[in-house]
Amino acid sequence: MPEDRSLELSGEALRGVIEAATERLLDHVASLPRQPAADTEGGEELARSLRESLPETGRPLEELLDLLFERVIPKSFNTAGPGYLAYIPGGGLPHAAVADLISGITNRYVGVFAAAPGVATIEANAIRWFCEMVGYPPDAGGVLTSGGSLSNFSALVTARRKLLPENFLVGTLYVSDQAHYSVAKAAMLAGFPEGSMRRIPVDGAFRIRVDALAEAIGRDRAAGRRPFLVVGNAGTTNTGAVDDLAGLGDVARREGLWYHVDAAYGGFFALTERGRRVLAGIERADSIALDPHKGLFLPYGTGALLVRDVEALRKAHAVSADYMPPMQEDPQRPDFSQLSAELSRGWRGLRAWLPIAMHGIGPFRRNLDEKLDLTLWATEQLRSISGVEILAEPQLSIVAFRLRPAGLDEEAVNALNRDLLQRINARRRVHLTSTLLRGRFAIRICVLSFRTHRDRMEEALEDIRAEAGTLYHD
Repeated sequence: MPEDRSLELSGEALRGVIEAATERLLDHVASLPRQPAADTEGGEELARSLRESLPETGRPLEELLDLLFERVIPKSFNTAGPGYLAYIPGGGLPHAAVADLISGITNRYVGVFAAAPGVATIEANAIRWFCEMVGYPPDAGGVLTSGGSLSNFSALVTARRKLLPENFLVGTLYVSDQAHYSVAKAAMLAGFPEGSMRRIPVDGAFRIRVDALAEAIGRDRAAGRRPFLVVGNAGTTNTGAVDDLAGLGDVARREGLWYHVDAAYGGFFALTERGRRVLAGIERADSIALDPHKGLFLPYGTGALLVRDVEALRKAHAVSADYMPPMQEDPQRPDFSQLSAELSRGWRGLRAWLPIAMHGIGPFRRNLDEKLDLTLWATEQLRSISGVEILAEPQLSIVAFRLRPAGLDEEAVNALNRDLLQRINARRRVHLTSTLLRGRFAIRICVLSFRTHRDRMEEALEDIRAEAGTLYHD
């Protein structure tokens, strides 16, 4: 059979590919401050033009890079730019891309310790660092995931396996009415009927009412249900609200529930003094979901699940097979395939380990402190704009507001603010998003990019002030 080595690039050819891509990437990063914060106009037409059948032969790399950097990438939300203040920004640290290049080319398998002990240890180091950041004890552990959705799913499955019988349909779980939708999806995927979830009301600051939670648990026990899980929020997507994490811990311990904290957005603020105060009690959770692609500014697809009891995580996920090597008993030699739903997976740990190893944690802490400062500054600036009402005060780095002229009913006010949001975003210096808070249309500012500084926030407030002035009438 003739050999085909056409996919085996020579060293010179590989260097050419990397250098060609690097040149485009350097230009892209340098131009980020000048790029629109979002530009999706004509995106559907672009998508239609890109549909193609399977090619038998290839095209030159330069042609493909032209396609990506001149047509495809620009038509999108500029999530890596300084003006992206929407949803929860993901940072995209270039250091992590270098790590991905290394991990992709070396292509080491990290699911089983024996396959690459050093690789697995570096990933375990990153997980231990995360445990230290949230105040977990030295024997805690966890696993890196693709994001908060899978972290919440694995936490729920672990709680189910530990606390419920094989016929688990009597189980009941508790979340606030501000919980991320991924928790409901996790319950569905774990086999729970819709009626198994209790959505607990929140207080005026959008934090779960601990008294209402205790009452709901009591009602379910009296009805023969099996309460087993409560989920606290350490920074909701809607408003950045942080629940009474210590109070939830008290309820969970008293009632014998698994206590999970969804800290995908807010957890890494524990690196700061202010964040630690707001997140007090997070260390009492049985499990914590974190998104390094939010608070540590890493590229999308970097999540983490931390657990106090690693053995509970293992028992919920471990499965054996004849073709697998012997698994490790020593917790210092983790087999990540036995701690998660994944067997095949990339070396995620390098993209988390390399930037921290290069810089230390100090710059990350200072960046998070800066985002807290910018959010407080923006909130005070919003208060000075005639007709602006703050709907959710910042607890971390999100503030929600609206324009509220006198004499308009709620429907008209909502319509006015939809128009205001569209006008602000049409200027393309910043990109904001909205939510509904008790039926009120709210505009959100979320400050979480390492590239967002005072200059861009001043531009954001200039645009808000200008467009609000065109719509507001006393």
